Amino acid sequence: MEPLRVSAEVISLGCRLNIAESERIRAMLAGERDVVVVNSCAVTAEAVRTTRQAIRKARRARPDARLLVTGCAAEIERDTIAAMPEVDGLVANTRKLDPRAWNAPESAPPAPASRTRAFIAVQNGCDHACTFCVIPQGRGPSRSLTIEQVLAEVERDMAHNASEVVLTGVDVTSWGHDLPGKPPLGELVRAILDAFPALPRLRMSSLDGIEIDPLLFELLAYEPRVMPHLHLSLQHGNDLILKRMKRRHSRGDAVELVARLKAARPEIAIGADLIAGFPTESAAHHADNLSIVRELDIVHGHVFPYSPRPGTPAARMPQVAREAVKARAAELRGVVAERRDAWLGALIGTKQSVLAESDGTGYGPAFARVAVPPGAPRGAILSIIPTRHEKGLLS
Repeated sequence: MEPLRVSAEVISLGCRLNIAESERIRAMLAGERDVVVVNSCAVTAEAVRTTRQAIRKARRARPDARLLVTGCAAEIERDTIAAMPEVDGLVANTRKLDPRAWNAPESAPPAPASRTRAFIAVQNGCDHACTFCVIPQGRGPSRSLTIEQVLAEVERDMAHNASEVVLTGVDVTSWGHDLPGKPPLGELVRAILDAFPALPRLRMSSLDGIEIDPLLFELLAYEPRVMPHLHLSLQHGNDLILKRMKRRHSRGDAVELVARLKAARPEIAIGADLIAGFPTESAAHHADNLSIVRELDIVHGHVFPYSPRPGTPAARMPQVAREAVKARAAELRGVVAERRDAWLGALIGTKQSVLAESDGTGYGPAFARVAVPPGAPRGAILSIIPTRHEKGLLS
């Protein structure tokens, strides 16, 4: 009897860009069998460790499958990943959306929207040189989809019943810098909203606040179909550390931006990426990191304990002791949890427009997670007034 052949599986790690790309890979491999792809992440040393764990777990689960690895870890840690006995091959990050890299037909179908929220990678790569970051090594220079290409992807996802579109990329606010006329990101968002008046919700992924153009600011502040949720690529709350990171904004820039947005749209929820224990960080610098959480009222915080990445300038700077790094990261997470708890409490009794997922929960406009009634159809937008919250869930 011929053994059962299992369909292709794609395991996505890391950022929302990887999620969007994994959907494309999954579609290209739709006709394949007994293939597992790990779309890896290398943003931190922990992310690389998680990638290795995922590879080993995938091999245990599918011992007879062909296991291929792509993504940033496969690029930056190429020799290490290739040497793992579980791995059968690598696909270059820059080629992972090319059907030929997977021996798939060039006419391979685009990925259907398999989620209520469709992630569209409008931009890839990065032209900046933050001293802690290896992602430009894994992703290459910044490059953008044209407005026409993005509109085609939105049309495709709406045809598959997506109720929310999320624009994502490595450095989303650099979208358009490589296109003729260098259009700003706000122009792309405006074009989507104008082309698809039936699109209920559009959400932005992580943005570099210093590059938010005037039109994008207006849309974030006043357009009801643009969700009131701004996630900043902030990284730190101290100006000297920001300078040593080679960031292009100051603490004051972030404070002013958020103040202007909240004055126009008080319900906007602020998220941010924050690094704890960056080289040379003193106790006073760390205190500034803690206070920026409270000053900006950061309720969606992604806290990363700093880990040196190979070949980066920060890896050669004086390092903070690992115990201190871990302790500072825990303290940062605690302050974010405190702000988030207060924010969720303030949403009790307010009407939330909730996009239902398939797991009995959904997300409100400001990305609060809300329980939905049993049997609520996936993709429906429901009006819910929560009466309590527990463990980060409104109900």
